[in-house]
Amino acid sequence: MNYNEATSTALEPSSPQHRIHTTSDEEGQPPPRYTRENDPFQLASKLKSAHEISQIQPRANSGRKRDRCTPSVAPTPGLASKQQQLQGFYHSQNENIERMLKPVEEHVRAAREVSTNNQLKYKIAVYGSFAANVVLSVLQLYGAIASGSLSLFTTMADAIFDPMSNLTLLLCNKAVNRVDPRRFPAGKARIETAGNICFCFLMTAVSFILIAFSIRELAAGSQAETGAFHLPSVIAVVVAFCTKFALFVYCFALRNHVSQIRILWEDHRNDLFINGFGILTSVGGSKLRWWIDPMGAVILSVLISCLWLHTAYHEFQLLIGVTADTKMQQLITYISMTHSPFITAIDTVRAYTSGPRLLVEVDIVMDPNDSLRGTHDVAEELQIKLESLPDVERAYVHVDYETTHKPEHFLKKEL
Repeated sequence: MNYNEATSTALEPSSPQHRIHTTSDEEGQPPPRYTRENDPFQLASKLKSAHEISQIQPRANSGRKRDRCTPSVAPTPGLASKQQQLQGFYHSQNENIERMLKPVEEHVRAAREVSTNNQLKYKIAVYGSFAANVVLSVLQLYGAIASGSLSLFTTMADAIFDPMSNLTLLLCNKAVNRVDPRRFPAGKARIETAGNICFCFLMTAVSFILIAFSIRELAAGSQAETGAFHLPSVIAVVVAFCTKFALFVYCFALRNHVSQIRILWEDHRNDLFINGFGILTSVGGSKLRWWIDPMGAVILSVLISCLWLHTAYHEFQLLIGVTADTKMQQLITYISMTHSPFITAIDTVRAYTSGPRLLVEVDIVMDPNDSLRGTHDVAEELQIKLESLPDVERAYVHVDYETTHKPEHFLKKEL
């Protein structure tokens, strides 16, 4: 595919016609204008207005012609669902087009603003969670020991390791920001992912120990029909539940901006299930049947193990290197296509995770008669442009003069 008519869109200073906001008027300003310079592939022509999207109707029985004399009928629930899906598709397409048309410096500016605006919120979330978890661990330790309930021991074990989780996140964050480039040329961003994996397996190991204790108590049985009820212990866990709910709500808005906040949010979410279920089984064991308490501890421990193993699996994928989402690949491809008129084609685009951020590989095609200086400058500028994207850790640009060759990189099956 030939891209000779494409022009650069990103390394020039922002101007009003380059700023992309919405397809409709906003605060009295006219919608952005797209020219051949800032939209060489005329993507803006594919944008649909809100009115056009609202008028989209799915076709019913497209393979069968309708009789013109047949009166129109109200749309069926199935058609209404298809209409919502179609409208959602075009809304998503509009967002993706506007995202690609936005200059790279706009992406950088927006990410910097989000980081600056969320800095205080981030500190409150991390340090507030740490302080709350220290207090709650002491409170739930008292509740578990005073009541002797295995369900409350399960919630206590989870609560005690929560401050360790926060401490791990804090230490990893400091380690990432303090890098010796001679010793760690690729940085330390992946240490966050490695720390998350270690903590996940630590929590899973604790859960297995509690499962063993609970099964032993179930096998031993009990002479009493119910266990002892201890109101202060239940109140202690209820206080922990309410505190975790408040932290869960606070971290919810930041979970997609900072990877560490997402781990905290998942931890608070898990604790809500754990504390809530622990209260029910502990009270059930003291009011209904004795075996409800140890059985609840087993169920809780299995639930904790599954949740943390699922998180560990997700973190492993980030560490190994999983392909970036389609929208990010489209953005990288479009930036590469429109980078310079000297790029005649795009051969290959790869984007995959390396810890919390992405590695990008782009193979561009240029004229074989171009000078070494020219090809070098184009490739280096594209590399700098791609690395300036907020989610990209490193970018590698390879220059070639044809597309008929085999891929430069292949999976090594043997050493």
